[in-house]
Amino acid sequence: MNNGKSSFLYRNSLSIVLLALMLIFWAGQLLTGWTEHNEERKEDGLTAQSLADYTSSGHSISATFENWESEFLQMAIYVLLTVSLRQKGSAESRKLPEEGEESDEPTPLAQAPCPVRKGGIWLKLYEHSLSIALVLLFLISFCLHFIGSQKQYNEDQLLAGKQPVPAAEYILHPNFWFESFQNWQSEFLAVAAIVLLSIWLREKDSPESKPVDAPHGRTGG
Repeated sequence: MNNGKSSFLYRNSLSIVLLALMLIFWAGQLLTGWTEHNEERKEDGLTAQSLADYTSSGHSISATFENWESEFLQMAIYVLLTVSLRQKGSAESRKLPEEGEESDEPTPLAQAPCPVRKGGIWLKLYEHSLSIALVLLFLISFCLHFIGSQKQYNEDQLLAGKQPVPAAEYILHPNFWFESFQNWQSEFLAVAAIVLLSIWLREKDSPESKPVDAPHGRTGG
């Protein structure tokens, strides 16, 4: 009997809800950032920006991509670290050798993805495609954060009657790196929290948790 669990929405509900929440909160960020930025402009004796103009402003671009940058950095490094590093008892860690860790060597079965069946360079790229994609997304976000941050910083410089700072100089500026580091540290704190808390705490039916009756020393979900 079809109870709706074979529908497209059910099969993809996790990504749909996550993307919907991202868009909702991004819209909230744009609206509140627009309001805040116009208040600052008013204090400086400038005219208010339209929402369309604000979305392409340094204030908006920097605020968006400094957060995306830290998320992609966190996930890229986490994916790479979990290849070789372990945390005994954590649901987020691969099993320890003494726990009977399974081999990840791909088998070119008929149902396997195309790169696995082709082998060679295609298989090598596919084996690391997740980390490659995350690193590329981090680099793109990093560059866009830099562009937005420099644009906003130079607007503030001009308002203060100072000279704008060129890109070659701004890349070493503490303002830019403060924006990055304040997000990077929080991302790795959050990852460390779930790695450690999943040793002792549980969430029934979540793949991010070990089974409720699993001993604390058991590694892996």
